[in-house]
Amino acid sequence: MSESATDEVQESVNASANATARVPSTPEGMAIAYGSLVIMALVPILIGAFRSVRHHKEQKESGEKPDTMTQKDAAMFPIIASCALFGLYVFFQLVSKDYINYLLTGYFFFLGILALTHLLSPVVSKIIPASVPNIPFHLLLVKGKAPQTEDILNYEFTSHDLVCMGLCSGIGVWYLLKKHWIANNLLGFAFAVNGIELLHLNNVVTGCILLGGLFFYDIFWVFGTNVMVTVAKSFEAPIKLVFPQDLLEKGLDANNFAMLGLGDIVIPGIFIALLLRFDNSLKRKSNFYFNATFFAYFMGLVATILVMHLYRHAQPALLYLVPACLGTPLFLALVRGDIKTLFKYEDHPAEAEVVIETKKLE
Repeated sequence: MSESATDEVQESVNASANATARVPSTPEGMAIAYGSLVIMALVPILIGAFRSVRHHKEQKESGEKPDTMTQKDAAMFPIIASCALFGLYVFFQLVSKDYINYLLTGYFFFLGILALTHLLSPVVSKIIPASVPNIPFHLLLVKGKAPQTEDILNYEFTSHDLVCMGLCSGIGVWYLLKKHWIANNLLGFAFAVNGIELLHLNNVVTGCILLGGLFFYDIFWVFGTNVMVTVAKSFEAPIKLVFPQDLLEKGLDANNFAMLGLGDIVIPGIFIALLLRFDNSLKRKSNFYFNATFFAYFMGLVATILVMHLYRHAQPALLYLVPACLGTPLFLALVRGDIKTLFKYEDHPAEAEVVIETKKLE
């Protein structure tokens, strides 16, 4: 009886292990996974860049003061990012990752719904029947009394936006409960597009400082330590795009994922978006620098994947993406005689002039 029971238990354990074990990646599965990741990286940059042009025009027309990254902010960003990354690594070593991930999941759940709503509202508004009234709302929270008041929250939305938020909340709940890779990618996609649209680099110099600093940041934390890889594997939040390599074998229940961090999309993406706005400022009826750098990003991403499989080791994507995204436009601008114009270009030159005048007065 004892031996028979033991055999039954062992068979049950083996069956359970086989059901949850990762299926080895096939060449076809890897090709589909990494091809999909490349497409999922390119599409947010394409959409976000053109949305950034529209957002930039709307800011100028409304006279809204833009939030742009200064050169000091760009120089400090890799240091701040390093502190945050190492802090998460220490937390994961000292505290159960389940507790940390519960907190982070809740935080990104709300942020993800807002990001997805902002992305899909224009589309959903066109689908909603005309019989559904589009009622405007204005949420305003101010500090102090008139005439000396400060806006803490000033947000305008419509009833159609609320319908869209309801739909996006369903996706957020799906992610919250199941952590399904499709829900993760929908939220991650929204984060990437919104980041590229709303995070503005004011000029190329700032972009060079930011990308140059993160170039060394990525190399150090991937090659010099196991911190980046450990945090990436432990961190359960939609800050990375994933695609299963065993999709052909296990379908939507696949669990052997290839992944790409959103930072490898958003950081080069905001620089590529700046080049699109630069192209528009030249008024040559072409997006030459944007198209060239967009293609260079694509080639850098392909190079990252190829080197990773050649050496079978995690690669810092920015090691390949930064030279591609910086070297391409700078070289082409030098050849075409646009190098001075490129470095002089600023999204908001009026803002820079105000700062200079203020310093002179001081």
